[in-house]
Amino acid sequence: MPFSTLGLGPALANAVREHAYAEPSEIQSAAIPAILAGHDVLASAQTGSGKTAAFCLPILEALQNRPRSAPRVVQALILVPTRELAVQVTETLRSLAEHLAHPVKLATLFGGVSINPQMMHLRGGADIVIATPGRLLDLIEHNALQISQVATLVLDEADRLLELGFAEELSRILSLLPGKRQNLFFSATVPPQVEALANGMLRDPLRIEILSTAIGAPDITQRAIVVDAKLRTQLLRHLIEDQKWTRVLVFVATKYAAELVAAKLRRLRINAEPFHGELSQGKRSQVLMDFKASRVKVVIATDVAARGIDISNLPVVVNYDLPRSSEDYTHRIGRTARAGESGIAVSFICSDAANQAHFRLIEQRQQKKIPREHIAGFEPSEQSIEISNTAAPAGDPNGGIKGKRPSKKDKLRALATPDE
Repeated sequence: MPFSTLGLGPALANAVREHAYAEPSEIQSAAIPAILAGHDVLASAQTGSGKTAAFCLPILEALQNRPRSAPRVVQALILVPTRELAVQVTETLRSLAEHLAHPVKLATLFGGVSINPQMMHLRGGADIVIATPGRLLDLIEHNALQISQVATLVLDEADRLLELGFAEELSRILSLLPGKRQNLFFSATVPPQVEALANGMLRDPLRIEILSTAIGAPDITQRAIVVDAKLRTQLLRHLIEDQKWTRVLVFVATKYAAELVAAKLRRLRINAEPFHGELSQGKRSQVLMDFKASRVKVVIATDVAARGIDISNLPVVVNYDLPRSSEDYTHRIGRTARAGESGIAVSFICSDAANQAHFRLIEQRQQKKIPREHIAGFEPSEQSIEISNTAAPAGDPNGGIKGKRPSKKDKLRALATPDE
């Protein structure tokens, strides 16, 4: 099915061909006609399925058919949880709009950088605003823009917006928007808090759920390696060298761990950089550029990198620390095997009982059992093996462990333990 059959005009149909989109993905085939028809949409699909283009294309198409004004009026507002996702969405819009008859002015707004250049860019208005909630409200308070005439609101990664504590900001933003507008929710998962928000905002929405299937699921080989916590960095080095991994994205729990593990790898003569929310925007952008260009081999990241970072041909993702939830696990491993590629996701399973139980819960939620591996030279202690082989009581959704997850202090102490 070509894109032209979805209701897109010749200019955008040509644009997608130029960007090597052979045919629409399942989420695009379902969402684009519905959005062009004016429906509210609640869409969920796996990472790497083409959700961004699914809302960008109809927004651009509708914009071409609306009357122009001077100064420009914000027609579409796309809210995202992170700077990186804001940049990615902007890049997608810019590339698709490159050959449109009417130029489109985009405004990308996020914190962590000076507000003044963003205020200057907003002079004369903008057609589409891509923003994180906090910086958007800052600019509204500075009278740099108005959103009272927005025709389309998009919440991209809606679950992450709520998870990161943006509920209050979202409420303030919604109060400034016109009551009559189109609302689009896109995410890889739809937990209860997103469902509740959707029920309060969306009007008779079209619900689109693209389930992972054996055919449509990303081609990710998942591995789980049991190892003592103090040997994780040495094991990571061994795997990088033994498996000849060219680029590796490693997830850790805290910015402290990101800095610590990156420093340890550099001492082992592996080119590694940390990536977390407290780095400057310039540094974060530089790390991503160097990683994409293979000037950096390993990036040690907090979950700020689990959403919105699209790195083509990324072969391996490693969970040095396990994620907090099965949803975060899905987003982490979804950084590999994108756009039809294949990839490997490796999780380090440590010796403590809570870690073992938590990974069993992740397995249950994704309905997939991952065999435990032991790597020669990095075998866990006898205590670890005993814990890993202990079966959870039948029917226990928490894997037999309740109320015994380590505290933040416990985790920091474990991370601070020098690797042998």
